[in-house]
Amino acid sequence: MKPSKQSINRAVDQPNPELRFYLFHGPDEAQSRALADRLLGALGATKFLMAAGAIGGDPASLVDEASAMSLFGGKRTVWIEPATKDIEEAVAALLDGPAPENPVVAIGGPLPKSSAMLKLAEASSQALAFASYAPEGADAERMVIDVARRFGLKISPAVAARLADSSGNDQAIVAQELQKLALYIGASPQMPRELDNAAIDDVGADSAEGDFQRLADLALGGEMAELAEELARLPAGGSEAIPVVRSLQRRLLMLAPARARIERGDRVDAVMTSFGKTLFWKDKSKVQRMLTKWSADDLATIAERVGKLERSLMFSPAPEREGLGEELLAIARKARSL
Repeated sequence: MKPSKQSINRAVDQPNPELRFYLFHGPDEAQSRALADRLLGALGATKFLMAAGAIGGDPASLVDEASAMSLFGGKRTVWIEPATKDIEEAVAALLDGPAPENPVVAIGGPLPKSSAMLKLAEASSQALAFASYAPEGADAERMVIDVARRFGLKISPAVAARLADSSGNDQAIVAQELQKLALYIGASPQMPRELDNAAIDDVGADSAEGDFQRLADLALGGEMAELAEELARLPAGGSEAIPVVRSLQRRLLMLAPARARIERGDRVDAVMTSFGKTLFWKDKSKVQRMLTKWSADDLATIAERVGKLERSLMFSPAPEREGLGEELLAIARKARSL
């Protein structure tokens, strides 16, 4: 079945026990992943990961895992990401056979209308297929407000519009920024607080731009000499480290799903076209070079290291410029070796 934009929230928050297969696809993979995570929460289930390639080599394995009881007695959900055409035969068997013990969730990314997996899911009363697109206008504001509520943040439409615009309407970036803002003002679901422009001015998404983004891009591009010169210009006692780190995180959030698409067979030019207006035209050539240079695994490793660096900068007395410089130069050295 194919739910509407109005009914998808109820479908994941109040899941139908008759559904065996959930396919979240479309260009906004962050939204697809967020919907799938909400579904897991509503089911009270743990995530059991399966690789599409492994399922393609043994189609019966998907039905076997979906039918298996948890060793610890709790609920679980089989999770496939990225879901490719390798799983089409297995999905057909899942929908045709007896009711399994556990539902299957697949994150498909952009799928053509000719996709057999998509046709199966849309035609079956035991499956759900929903396409996610980056929200715009009032939809983007509502997305920010909904995400903010999960972190205990109360937010006006005007502030929501500002955050949506500064984050390129990307739900993953929005969630990351709101989580940091909630920490900054001491908000939680148990103790909600109002988020205003003053807090965003201090630590928000749109404070990390211009020179901050340039430093991040120099590191990912392997431009060591130029990066070292820029780092030397940073004031020793300044507070630029956190904005630079967040610029780097936003670039990684853009690159990671795009690189995953390339590794599962999409052409680089098609991936670049999908960025649309979310990528400034002057940045397109450098982003394309990054996509051809870095692997998905390398990007994941950098993201983990940068997350640790951010926590260190926020919660330790270590000098900001030194810690930032060491990490950026390490990334640049790795980029030059690729």
